[in-house]
Amino acid sequence: MAEALSENSHFEVLEPVSQSVPLVFNSPHSGRRYPQSFLAQSRLDALGIRRSEDHYVDELFSVAPALGAPMLVAHFPRAWLDVNREPYELDPRMFEGSLPSYANISSIRVAGGLGTVPRVVAENMEIYRNRFPVADALERVETVYKPYHACLRRLVVRTHVTFGFSVLIDCHSMPGNIRVSGTSVRPDFIIGDRYGTSASGELSRTAMRLLEDMGFSVVRNKPYAGGFITEHYGRPAKGLHALQIEVNRGLYVDETTLAKKPDFALLQTAISAFLQDFSDHVEEYAADRALAAE
Repeated sequence: MAEALSENSHFEVLEPVSQSVPLVFNSPHSGRRYPQSFLAQSRLDALGIRRSEDHYVDELFSVAPALGAPMLVAHFPRAWLDVNREPYELDPRMFEGSLPSYANISSIRVAGGLGTVPRVVAENMEIYRNRFPVADALERVETVYKPYHACLRRLVVRTHVTFGFSVLIDCHSMPGNIRVSGTSVRPDFIIGDRYGTSASGELSRTAMRLLEDMGFSVVRNKPYAGGFITEHYGRPAKGLHALQIEVNRGLYVDETTLAKKPDFALLQTAISAFLQDFSDHVEEYAADRALAAE
C-alpha cells in the first residue's frame, strides 16, 4: 500500500510502506493539472495544449510503491514547466523583460521551442498568444522546478545511503509514429542510458531483454537517449544509475482524442510484471557489486 506524501500542490511522492529495493521512479511529464491563468494565456484549445503530455505514464508505472520503491509524480503539465531541462533554458523572445545573465538562451532545446518554459507543444504548435513577464517564468523555476529537483535528489540520496546503490527510472512516453532513424522500426519501448554514461550497460541490456522476452520491440538510446534528468542523476561509477524508459503511446492511447485504449490495463499489467522482474535483477546486481567490493 502506497502513502502519498504531498510536497506541494504541484507534485507528490508515492511512498511504499517501507522502501525495500534500491529503485526510485520519476514521472515528470504526466501532469495534467493546467493552471487557469496558463490556459488563458494560451492560443491552443483544451486538447491541443495537452500534446506534450506523457499521457497516463504515472498510471502505467503505478506499481512502483507495491514493489517497495518511491515514485515522484508531477501534477503540473510539461507545457507549463519542463523539469527535464536545465533550470534556466529560456527563450528571451517569449518574455517581457530581460532574462538573468546566467540563463542558457542558446541551447538546441531552446531553439526548438522546448526549453524549461516551453514555447511550443509537440508538432511545433505555439503555446502563447503574447509575450508574458519574465518574472512569471522565473517564479515557476523557483517555486516548482527547484523544489521538484530537491525532492528527487532527496529520494535518490536516501536510496543510495540505505542500499549503497540506486537506480532512478525516469518514466516517459513517445509518439506512436516514432521510427528508428534509417529503418522502418517503430519501437514499443526505448531504453535510454545516455549511451552508457548514466547507467550500467548490464542494467540497460537486462531491461531490454526482459521486455523483448515479453514480445515487445525494444531499442536503446535511439532516438531518445535520455534528457537532463538521466544525465544529471546518473553516475554509474558511484553506484548512481539512471535509466529513461519511453513507452509508445500508440500502444495504449488514442493520440487524436487522448482517450485510453481498451488494452490500457493489459499494458499496465505487462509493465508491472516487467518492473517486478527488473527489480529482482537490480537487487541481485547490487548484492553482487557489494560482494565484489568486500
